[in-house]
Amino acid sequence: MRRKRRNVEAFSLSFLDCICCGFGAILLLLVLSKIYEPVILEKTQDDLEQLIALLQQELFDIRGETTVINRELDAVRTQASESKLQLARLQGELSTVKGQYDATQQESESILDEGALARAKQRLTEEMQRLQPYYRRADNDAVAGIPVDSEYIIFIIDTSGSMQQYNWDRVQEKLTETLEVYPQVKGIQIMNDNGNYMFSQYRGRWIPDTPGRREAILNTIRTWRPFSDSNPVDGIIYAISTYWRADRKISIYVFGDEFSGRSVETVVRQVDAVNRVGASGDRLVRIHAVGFPFLFRGNNNIPPTAYRFSQLMRVLCERNGGTFVALTDYDRRG
Repeated sequence: MRRKRRNVEAFSLSFLDCICCGFGAILLLLVLSKIYEPVILEKTQDDLEQLIALLQQELFDIRGETTVINRELDAVRTQASESKLQLARLQGELSTVKGQYDATQQESESILDEGALARAKQRLTEEMQRLQPYYRRADNDAVAGIPVDSEYIIFIIDTSGSMQQYNWDRVQEKLTETLEVYPQVKGIQIMNDNGNYMFSQYRGRWIPDTPGRREAILNTIRTWRPFSDSNPVDGIIYAISTYWRADRKISIYVFGDEFSGRSVETVVRQVDAVNRVGASGDRLVRIHAVGFPFLFRGNNNIPPTAYRFSQLMRVLCERNGGTFVALTDYDRRG
């Protein structure tokens, strides 16, 4: 006889017990984990607040140090500015003292009284007596004793310290007067006694004679200060060698107050070598000169260089068809 199978219930008591135990364990785990979470969050928040407070304190300290450093930097800048101003004042005082010293040196070493160049012009030394055979009188038409038949004119100007300090206003005046004597020429050139050009762009060429160019010359001469050794010989020889042509009538005007060379006779021979006598019996280039006074009033000590300039220019002008004009009175504007 067969046994009847017992029906097994799916939701028996044992199965429910297992399910309940599992859910209970899960709930217990959840409860335990939630218990400690607020404690951890609270501790983390405290740590962050302490870190923020520490960083803020460091920031305040840095700002304070920055303020102090900026204050010290401002003080240093102020001190540096004051030092620069003091240095500039000292440099100005030094320049003034140097200028006074140079003026004193020139005054003590090379002082002329009024009329000194006139006496130098009239005084014949032994050297001038030896040069008498070279003298020749110019018989050309002239304005105020200066022949003005040239189509080109060259100015050779002594730019030394004595000329700049004591005669430069008169140099500008005489340059203006000379240009007025020549209303229109084919070319002009300006250089100093060492052969330095006033306008380097016209080196070896003629400056066009226009009202604008004349104005530029008179404006530039006011502040023109190239180095000079007070010896016009180099400038004269260079000008003749560079600019003379057979079809040009050229006059050279020498402005100066000293001749630093030693032998007038040697210079005359050098100039003769380059400024030869042409077919007409005249020299290729006329040479004129204006002697400026190198003087202080009340002192009779005439430097030899001033005598030699007067001697040299008299000889060169006489021998080369020109005129020598000596300005003897500083106050006289004629």
